[in-house]
Amino acid sequence: MLQKAYPYYLANKAVFANQDLVVTNKYTGEAATTVAMAKADVIDQAIEAAEKSQAALTAMKPYERQAILNHCVKRFEERFEELAYALCIEAGKPIKDARGEVTRLIDTFKIAAEESVRITGEVMNLEITPRAKGYQGMYKKVPIGPCSFISPFNFPLNLAAHKVAPALAVGCAFVLKPASRTPLGALIIGEILAETDLPAGAFSILPCSRDGADLFTTDDRFKLLSFTGSPDVGWDLKARAGKKPVILELGGNAGCIVDHDTDLDDAIERIVFGAYYQSGQSCISVQRVLIHESIYADFKKRYVEKVSNLVHGDPLSEDTFIGPMISESEASRLDGWIAEAKSKGASVLCGGERDGAMLQATVMENVPTDASINADEAFGPVSIIAPFSDYDEALEEINNSQFGLQAGVFTRDIYKAHKAWDVLDVGGVVIGDVPSWRVDNMPYGGVKESGLGREGIRYAIEDMTELRLMVLRTPQ
Repeated sequence: MLQKAYPYYLANKAVFANQDLVVTNKYTGEAATTVAMAKADVIDQAIEAAEKSQAALTAMKPYERQAILNHCVKRFEERFEELAYALCIEAGKPIKDARGEVTRLIDTFKIAAEESVRITGEVMNLEITPRAKGYQGMYKKVPIGPCSFISPFNFPLNLAAHKVAPALAVGCAFVLKPASRTPLGALIIGEILAETDLPAGAFSILPCSRDGADLFTTDDRFKLLSFTGSPDVGWDLKARAGKKPVILELGGNAGCIVDHDTDLDDAIERIVFGAYYQSGQSCISVQRVLIHESIYADFKKRYVEKVSNLVHGDPLSEDTFIGPMISESEASRLDGWIAEAKSKGASVLCGGERDGAMLQATVMENVPTDASINADEAFGPVSIIAPFSDYDEALEEINNSQFGLQAGVFTRDIYKAHKAWDVLDVGGVVIGDVPSWRVDNMPYGGVKESGLGREGIRYAIEDMTELRLMVLRTPQ
């Protein structure tokens, strides 16, 4: 079902330059296909083409940009199973999760199509003092210019979409670097964009080595950099990006509170999903769970039993819930963190065994706060549970993190819900559900080490536009 080889896209056109990048089946480890890789000179050509195309993109009418986005929606729907299959192979994502991500890809482009005709300005009354008599102001939003996008391996379709779709909606040329481990989804998006009448040079999609990708960060012809990935890489990119604005989504170690009044059946079902869907490889995967002491024993017993029964195996199987991690090295890293926590007194309640890139769904307790599995981003199928007695102290413990992306709070007390919203130092608080919940029109992003700025189409459009003022004087 995969092509034998995939091109990169340079200035809207497919280029079969080489077959230098081998994409593996993350479950079997075997080569699945090959992809063309761009060198620095190709990236330079892409930036030049984007810069030259920007005037034509800016001149496009909103309905024309909307038509391109709607074309993408139609083609994604027609190629739904192909996109899901490619995602399952290249990312090792269980097929049900893969289909869910294709659905979100479609949703994201639909939202962008709707927002593309709603980008408005404002008329201002400037007559606030006698010296301003006869003056009127108005402003509009204009595209910021060519954008640099770098997307990660864990949501190859949807996290690329959250950069590409708003850029198309507002009329920004872009060059996208997809993750080398999972480039296929972005290249299929490129194939579909190449079917449209976008101005020549409006987009390029270029898999490339990290060493060869410096222009994505440093080149001043880019007017915005949007990066999703690890904190170490993200903050380094920001330091080297020069004067351009930088948007960073850098992950977290999401916490979840389960208060005494919670429906345990519902909470356990949602937390199992939030902690282990797509093998825990999500920036907002549930990692730390604090449960009220009065229900802790019951929660622990039922939660561990449910996690123990999750089906592990081939992500192409409809029954699989836990597939492989993105690589054996990542599974080995997390296996080492589990061992470190055990050496510090933590207990493994279930799971904890590894076979290559497959790591069993793991639940731990009595984990010290300074253990890596608690303090850092696990990014795999592991969750930590602990009891609490005081709600305010539980909120403090959720905040006891270098990260601040999203948090979940299961409570039926409206006052406690509002207090969580007031107190938790995160980008989003989800009441009655896991922090892993996201829909694609909401403002999404974090604070502290979790990043800068917000995704969500309307909010990304704000970053990809600038205000341009006109003042009109009427002679008296």
